[in-house]
Amino acid sequence: MTRVAVLQMTSGIDPAENARTIVAAVERAAADGARMLFTPEMCGLLDRDRQRAAAAIHHEGDDPVLAAVCDACARYGLWVALGSLAVRQEGPRYANRAFVIDDHGVIRARYDKLHMFDVDLATGESWRESNAYAPGEAVTVVDDTPVGRLGLAICYDIRFPALFEALGRRACDVIAIPAAFTVPTGRDHWHVLQRARAIEASAYVIAAAQVGHHADGRDTFGHSLAIDPWGEILLDLGGEAAELGFAEIDPARLVQVRQQLPSLANRRSVPNWDPAMTPGWSR
Repeated sequence: MTRVAVLQMTSGIDPAENARTIVAAVERAAADGARMLFTPEMCGLLDRDRQRAAAAIHHEGDDPVLAAVCDACARYGLWVALGSLAVRQEGPRYANRAFVIDDHGVIRARYDKLHMFDVDLATGESWRESNAYAPGEAVTVVDDTPVGRLGLAICYDIRFPALFEALGRRACDVIAIPAAFTVPTGRDHWHVLQRARAIEASAYVIAAAQVGHHADGRDTFGHSLAIDPWGEILLDLGGEAAELGFAEIDPARLVQVRQQLPSLANRRSVPNWDPAMTPGWSR
C-alpha cells in the first residue's frame, strides 16, 4: 500500500502565497506518511486577467513556484505531481504544464495540456484557453514513481477518450487529472467522467482540484478525488474548502481488477477508424 496526499486549493493571483500553500502541504504530507503529493491545475497562479497575469508567468528555469516546490521535495523527501503551472516558452503563447518532481527535487517529467478549454456555457461563461496557451504534442507516462507507472492529463483532457486509450495501452497504474473545473460542468460531469476514466484504463485516478471563489472572480467546483480501478471513490474532498486529504494506492487491487475484467488485454483496434480523422484529435 502506498499513501498519497491530495491537495485541494483555492489558488489566487499571488504566486508567492500559492507556493507557500504547496510547500506547507509537502511538509504535512511527508509528516503524515505520504510518498507522493498531487496538486491542482494552475496551482501556482490562477488569474483570468491575462494582462495582470503576464508579469507573474516565467520560463520554467525562472519560475519561483517550481523552484520552491523542487526545494521542498528534496527537503522533505517527497515526490510531487505538480498539477500545472503557466510557463513561458518560444512563441507568443504559454504552456499549461504539469511536472513530476522526485524526492531529490529533480524534475522527472513534463506534460503540456493537449486540449484547450474553448467553450461557451449556458450560464454565459465564455472561456478561450487557446488564446493564451498552446496545446501540447505528446502523451507523457512516468515509470518508477512511488505509485508505479504514472500517466498525466490535465482538466479538459478528461473529455477526450483517445488520450486515456493511449494511457491505458501504456499500462498506467495511476493517472493524474488535476483540474480547475467550472461549477456548472463540475456539477453535471466531474464524478462520472473521473470514474469512467479509471474504469476504462483499469487504473487509479487522482484528481486534485481547485475549489471555491478565487481572487480573479471565478468559482471552481472542487471535489478532489481518488478513485480505484473499479471506479470506487476512495476520497472526495467536497466542494467547499481548500484542504489536504489522503488515500491508499494498493497494487494488489490493480492486479485483482485486471484479472476480473481484463479489458486492457481484450482491447482491439476499431476497424476502419483513424484517430487523425476524428475532429479535435490529430495527434
